[in-house]
Amino acid sequence: MTVPIDDLDRRLLSLLRANGREPVASLAARLGVTRTTVSKRLERLLSTGVIVGFSVRVHDPADHAAVRAVTMVAVEGRDAREVVSGLRGIPEIAALHTTNGRWDLVAEISCDSLARLDAVLGVIRTLDGVRDSETSILLSSASV
Repeated sequence: MTVPIDDLDRRLLSLLRANGREPVASLAARLGVTRTTVSKRLERLLSTGVIVGFSVRVHDPADHAAVRAVTMVAVEGRDAREVVSGLRGIPEIAALHTTNGRWDLVAEISCDSLARLDAVLGVIRTLDGVRDSETSILLSSASV
């Protein structure tokens, strides 16, 4: 069952993504509606599972020293299991996703230096079953 989401819901969700702790009164003022409207919207979004929870984003000073990248990987043949198994053994890979299109897999990589990233990419390129790869270094992140 899909829950209908209107423009007000989208704007409310956007504000909550930026600051999940923003008071209802402040949200109401920014959205140009009453506090009751915001409270009822929040209640509905929570009860229907559109909002599944609230979280805390922690500023980690070590993140600024890290080199982060996204590597897209094309696999030879149809079976990516062997490649996935090999990628799982690389500790610098923080997340691994299957995808469609030109690339079969997307690996999120975090290293302490460009030299280490270069070494990790070398390991990825030499894994059996890897046909091609392309890497983009993440320069900065924007909040959503």
